[in-house]
Amino acid sequence: MSTQVTTAPDPTAAPAGVARRPWWAVVTLGLGILTLVTSEFLPSSLLSPIAADLGISDGTAGQLVTATAVAGILAGPVIVASLPPVDRRLVMVALTALSVGSNVVVALAPSLPLMLAGRALLGVALSGFWALSLSVVSRLVPAQRLGRAMTIVNTGVSLATVAAIPVGAFLGERAGWRAVFLGAAAVGVLTLVLQLTALPRILVDERSGLRPLLDTLRTPALALGFVGLALLVTGNFAAFTYLRPMLDGVGGMNAGLLAVVLAAYGVASFAGNVVAGVVGDRRLRALLVAVPLAVAASTAALGIAGDSLLVVVGTVVLWGLGAGAIPTMIQTWLARVAPDRLESGGGLIVATFQTSIALGAALGGLLVDAFDVDLAFLVAGLAAGLGALVFSRVRTG
Repeated sequence: MSTQVTTAPDPTAAPAGVARRPWWAVVTLGLGILTLVTSEFLPSSLLSPIAADLGISDGTAGQLVTATAVAGILAGPVIVASLPPVDRRLVMVALTALSVGSNVVVALAPSLPLMLAGRALLGVALSGFWALSLSVVSRLVPAQRLGRAMTIVNTGVSLATVAAIPVGAFLGERAGWRAVFLGAAAVGVLTLVLQLTALPRILVDERSGLRPLLDTLRTPALALGFVGLALLVTGNFAAFTYLRPMLDGVGGMNAGLLAVVLAAYGVASFAGNVVAGVVGDRRLRALLVAVPLAVAASTAALGIAGDSLLVVVGTVVLWGLGAGAIPTMIQTWLARVAPDRLESGGGLIVATFQTSIALGAALGGLLVDAFDVDLAFLVAGLAAGLGALVFSRVRTG
C-alpha cells in the first residue's frame, strides 16, 4: 500500500501523509544512487577484459564511459521537461528498472554498438534519478533536515566512488566481466523491490515543460549558482582525472602508498558528504565558500609542491573532504533558494555536473599534454577559487 504525499506548509514539520518510515524511504533512494553510480564506474575496472573479449582496443572500450556521460548531459533536463505530473514513486522505480535493463544488455551484448546503447540507457537512468531525487526527498522529510537527508542519498555516490572500481576488478578476475554486470543488475532488482515497498505515493505541483526549465536558468540568483558550480566541478575534474600521473611523480611513491593515498581520498570524500549535510542545514553560506576553497587550495598545493609525499597526503585528504561535499552542498542550496523549482533545478544541476566533468577532463588533458601535470593542477585550483568567489555572492535564502 502507498500513501499520498503533499507539501507541508510548516517547513519544520514532516510532510503530511508521508509513509510511516520516511527515512527508510530516503535510504532506498540512496541505494538507488549507489547501484547507478557503481554501474557507471564498472567499465573503468573492466576495460582490459572487455576489450580482449570484443577484440577492440582499450581506448575504444573506454567509450562505454563516454556513452553514459553524453547521454547523462541531455537526459536530466529532458526528463524533467517532459515528465507529466505523475506519481514520482513510479518514475523513480522505472528509472531503477531502466538501470537493471542497461546492465543486462551490457552483460549479454555480443558487440560494442549494443553495449554502447546499453550504457546510454544507464546515462538516462542515472541523470533522471539524480535530477528528481532532491524533489522527491523534499516531500519525505522536513525542510530543516533536507541537507541531512540528501547526505544519505549522496552517500551512494561516495560509497560507489570508493568501492566500485576495486570490487569490480576483484569480481571480474574471478567470475568474468559479464558476470559482474549481471551481478549489478541483480543488486538493482533488489533495490527496486525495496523502493516499491518503502516509497509512498509522491505527487508534485511543479510545472513541467521547457519553459520552467528556461525560467529557472534565466533567474539571476540561480544562474549565478550554476556558474559557481560549473567553475568548481570543472576545476575539480581537471585535476582529479589526472591524479594518477600526479602521484606517479611523487618521490618515494610505490604501489602500496598509492593505494593508501587513494583510499584516504575516498574516506575523506565520504566524510565530506556527511559533514556537508549537517553544516548545510545550519551554516549554508559558510559551506558554499569553504567547499570550493578546499578544492582550490588542495589542487593548487599539489601543483606547487606535489613532489613532497607529506604535502600529497595532507592535501589529498583536504581535497577529498571538499569534493565529497559538492553534491549535497549544491542540492541543499537549491532547496533553500528555489523550493518551488526543485525538479527543473535538479535537471540543470545534473547537466552542469556532467558537462563540467567533460570540460574539466578535456582542459586538464590539454594542459598535461602541452605543458605538464603541475600546470593542470594550478589551473584547476584557479577555476575552483573563482567558484568560491562566485558562491560568496549567491543568495542563500
